[in-house]
Amino acid sequence: MTADDLRALTADLPKVTEDIKWEDNLTFLVGDKIFAIAGLAGNRVGFKVSEEDFAELTGRDDIIQAPHFARGQWVQVNRPGALSRQEWKDYLKKSYTLVLEKLPKKTRKELGI
Repeated sequence: MTADDLRALTADLPKVTEDIKWEDNLTFLVGDKIFAIAGLAGNRVGFKVSEEDFAELTGRDDIIQAPHFARGQWVQVNRPGALSRQEWKDYLKKSYTLVLEKLPKKTRKELGI
């Protein structure tokens, strides 16, 4: 999963920003909160999921509990082909929504969302 692939999959989500964090991780954010993270050195991508999706996804090959975001229901996809393109789009949108809903009302208002 390339940075351009992730950009294309998140292009229709409002107020998404990008940043490089921890030297080699491309992050996708809404309101300065990460909803997806990709290692620039490899194909790993992490994103936030619901409890139901967490159980389903971590039961699949090449998808694990994200090591550094475990307490917040995050998964790490170790092979892009573990999800179809439509699944990528759907799960990234769900991740965005989960993070957006946790933002303070003031921040959401400032973002116009």
